[in-house]
Amino acid sequence: MAENANFDFIYNPIKAKFKDEISPISYATYIEKLIPVDIDGRFIVLETPTESFAKYITGTLADKMRVAILKADVGISDFRLKVAGTDGYAYNAPNEERAEPPANIDKKFTFERFVVGKNNEFVYEAALAVANDPAGTYNPLFIYGGTGLGKTHLIQAIANKIVSEKPQLKVIYVTCEQFVNEIIDTMFTSRGPDARDRSNKLRQYYRTADVLIVDDIQFIENKKAVQEEFFHTFNELVSKGKQIVISSDHPPKELTALEERLRTRFSGGLLFDILPPNFETKIAILKRKAFEKKCVVPEDVLTFLAQDSGDDVRTLEGRLTKVIFASKLHEEPISINLARSALNEAVSESGREEINSASVISAVTSYFHISKADITGKSKKKELVIPRQICCYLMCELLSLPLISIGKELGGRDHTTILYSRDKVDEMCRVNDKIAKDVDDIKNIILKK
Repeated sequence: MAENANFDFIYNPIKAKFKDEISPISYATYIEKLIPVDIDGRFIVLETPTESFAKYITGTLADKMRVAILKADVGISDFRLKVAGTDGYAYNAPNEERAEPPANIDKKFTFERFVVGKNNEFVYEAALAVANDPAGTYNPLFIYGGTGLGKTHLIQAIANKIVSEKPQLKVIYVTCEQFVNEIIDTMFTSRGPDARDRSNKLRQYYRTADVLIVDDIQFIENKKAVQEEFFHTFNELVSKGKQIVISSDHPPKELTALEERLRTRFSGGLLFDILPPNFETKIAILKRKAFEKKCVVPEDVLTFLAQDSGDDVRTLEGRLTKVIFASKLHEEPISINLARSALNEAVSESGREEINSASVISAVTSYFHISKADITGKSKKKELVIPRQICCYLMCELLSLPLISIGKELGGRDHTTILYSRDKVDEMCRVNDKIAKDVDDIKNIILKK
């Protein structure tokens, strides 16, 4: 469990608002006894000394506490309670029982976790406006920019917010690659009497969406049959007043292998580009990521990591991850010397990362005495499933790769499987000392290679 002091900078403003909203007697009796022990997504976890405290707070103070938390405006929107010495929560927010987002959406991609700077403030506001009012002002919303700048985070944040606050709406998030594969599969691999039925079901699935979000639309270029299908889907949804959100690595006018009629429709909505972050935004991103990892990083180390880090936010986060891991591995406080050493260990003479998908797979297979075919295969045996999930987790933690690429490296697995495996291992590491040790040992092997 993290040190309580780590949460003071976020809990103190909340506590000050509690004082404004709650009577002095209740504040002194109950609020003063609460201890912040964790951050769980948009929730701050508060520990109570007894179960009776938790029951009173739940029944009497909860609504006022939620109001105070929102007024504090620190990126937290609710709270959970746990009783000291127990597992699980004694109180969960009442509005948590909502529709689940699409399985291929990362729940961690929220607006609260998106770091806003001068490079992305306008696109952030546009995305938030779409999430608050789907099919309102900005339809379609077309977001473009280079790799690793936050496009996927923003469009998935739209999905997460809509599902959370408007669960009656049907939200579909799909990568363009997935869309292309589904269309091609129904067109060319379906045979027999059910072929037309499969095609119609797929078409109906997409054309009944209230919100359709397509990531990396550039992959539709040079695929005329798929473009034809998407054109009609696009038209039908817009004519029905449904929201469409699209991301791309280039603006529509530069997608020259795309049919003119599609480029025209994409340009007919609102276009926003995400620019590379400036130095101040990089520092803010590093602070946010360090906070999410429950780690305090000195200012001079943040400055060092932000320098010469390139424009890719994933690379920036990867540098931070290596330094935090090195601190835990060597049991040393984070410093400039440790950061320089950690990054030098992870970089070859040519300046390219030695840690890649092959080195992670090799470390996992060697550790568990299994083969690469076992990792990439389909076997459901427990002795293979856990190493495979650990491999997913480590690739997500140590590599700056999109989930699609990780899935390809691990036998063509989809977003859902990669996300599930990552979260499963993260959970197991908290409750299973052996799994936690295995993961740390494999990380050590990877770093030392």
